[in-house]
Amino acid sequence: MGKTQNPRRVADNEAMAVTRMLRVSPQKLNLVAQQIRKKPVAQAMNELAFSKKRIAIDVRKCLQSAIANAENNHGLDVDDLIVAEAWVGKNLVMKRGRPRARGRFGRIFKPFAQVTVKVRQVEENA
Repeated sequence: MGKTQNPRRVADNEAMAVTRMLRVSPQKLNLVAQQIRKKPVAQAMNELAFSKKRIAIDVRKCLQSAIANAENNHGLDVDDLIVAEAWVGKNLVMKRGRPRARGRFGRIFKPFAQVTVKVRQVEENA
């Protein structure tokens, strides 16, 4: 007699992946996340591959992880996947400082963020 299985956090036709502790501000990360929302995964991977933003590499890895979760863990068809949601959250902020003129102290904030990508299988009605 084992433990009961945890209920799924996403629907039966969805899969998701989370990447935490990305060394970028959430505001900058959200600019990249906006580029891929509501797009087919092939087009989203292309946009991230050719993006000039440094953090697009990490968002692409998160999207690849979500696609792999959909295929291997949930048995979804990769060709029918779209990026249903991509949202950004704040993580910790390292506080550093730098001495300034007249005995003052300049605060330097080094923010971290996290991104969550949810993919959904949609049936093509063509």
